[in-house]
Amino acid sequence: MADTKREIERKYESDDSGLPDMTGVGGVAAVLDKGLVDLDATYYDTADERLAADSLTLRRRTGGSDAGWHLKFPVAPGIRDEIRAPLSDTVPEEIAALVRSRVRDAELIPLVRLRSARDVRHLIDAEGTLLAEASLDTVTAERLTGRRRAAQWTEIEVELADGGDPALLDRLEKRLRRSGVRPAAAPSKLARALELTGGSRRRSRRGKAGPRPPVTAGDHVLAYLRTQRDTLVELDPAVRRGLPDSVHRMRVATRRARSTLRTFGTLLDRTVTDPVGAELAWLAGELGIDRDQEVLADRLTTALEALPPALVAGPVPARLAAWAEARHSGAHAHLTGVLDSRRYLTLLDTLDALLTDPPLRKAAGKKPQKALTKAVRKSEKKLTAAVEHALELPPGEDRDLALHQARKKAKRTRYAAEAVTEALGTPARSLTRSMKSLTTLLGDHQDSVMARRTLRELAAVAGAAGESTFTYGLLYGREEARAAATEAELSRRWTEIGSGATG
Repeated sequence: MADTKREIERKYESDDSGLPDMTGVGGVAAVLDKGLVDLDATYYDTADERLAADSLTLRRRTGGSDAGWHLKFPVAPGIRDEIRAPLSDTVPEEIAALVRSRVRDAELIPLVRLRSARDVRHLIDAEGTLLAEASLDTVTAERLTGRRRAAQWTEIEVELADGGDPALLDRLEKRLRRSGVRPAAAPSKLARALELTGGSRRRSRRGKAGPRPPVTAGDHVLAYLRTQRDTLVELDPAVRRGLPDSVHRMRVATRRARSTLRTFGTLLDRTVTDPVGAELAWLAGELGIDRDQEVLADRLTTALEALPPALVAGPVPARLAAWAEARHSGAHAHLTGVLDSRRYLTLLDTLDALLTDPPLRKAAGKKPQKALTKAVRKSEKKLTAAVEHALELPPGEDRDLALHQARKKAKRTRYAAEAVTEALGTPARSLTRSMKSLTTLLGDHQDSVMARRTLRELAAVAGAAGESTFTYGLLYGREEARAAATEAELSRRWTEIGSGATG
């Protein structure tokens, strides 16, 4: 079973290849010599180095206290999340799954071997608590493909202890710099090895280096679409790991991509993009199973906790918690299966192909102002019609459904405005803000609709078990009142901003 460690470290170079004394810096009371450790790591990647292009490293390492498989994801400069799995002959499945969105069908092969003689020092405080580990690494790198070139260098590495204060690294760096030590030019040993043993390709088939700055209307739309594609790929491992908000963010990127293909049909040939949009709609729906469950569980739990204890009749908290856990576990397992599916991987390949050879129409080559404004205004008009239709209906299921449809159109208008912000500037930013406010209001209304539906289901189960249904009814009534207040606020808000935001 893989586990995760947050790694906060800095790498340095020194002409004299020595470790200066760091006693007395930032609470360091003593520096303990922990001896020499021999490390032997083989780094894996695709033949075209897709992991290296995204600054990911995957290695199988022996020696030291953490022998095994290590997959490192960049979090911020000097900070990486290291996913660890026990030592084995082949890449463990739980590790392979986390790079699948980047690797797809390509084979992971041994790319570079790094052997390091590590001279280790522990920096401790007056109580003997470990603050950081400093090491002097003598590294020998060997390229395992092509001409099998080799290189050798020495570097200093300082890693913060678990739970340590990152400010300590700043103070240690000042001491190191005064001693003639300088930050390493390469962000990792692998990056340096690739450069010294023949040069890293460091280009992913997703065009990580990016195209030229957008000039035409089509350029701007493709730039936004490319960002969404990259977001999907980058969030895939986080969704698999169950990291907070990752499902929501991936779902939003999916919807943005689909909305872009639909809104800008005058620029992109929809006979080509509509099938892609259909697959994006499928993915958004699959992501929604887990995300909608998460939002709904949080809403109902918060509402229940707000009730006075005297109004909670029966085992409502336990039943709600069991319902939420059962639904979440099943939803996450299902979603992981989706991300492993051929259909999903084919969708990623299709997006790559579409961006590599986009089906541009004649209007895509025009200047952005007129072409993009026209597309956004068309989306606004559809939104206006949808909201006004919903508000004309009496309260009830028909209005609920119409408001839900209006919400979808408001999101589409918001994403359209986001896509053209660089080209259109302030008007697009203003429209984005208005649509964000509107979708928040409509989203709260839809959440209330789903909450009431769930409360009816829970009440039915509780009643069949002979439990009181009083609390479920009370919560239902409060949701009903909340929805009515939201509808009234929507009517007022639309009177104020509707014609201005969508005219």
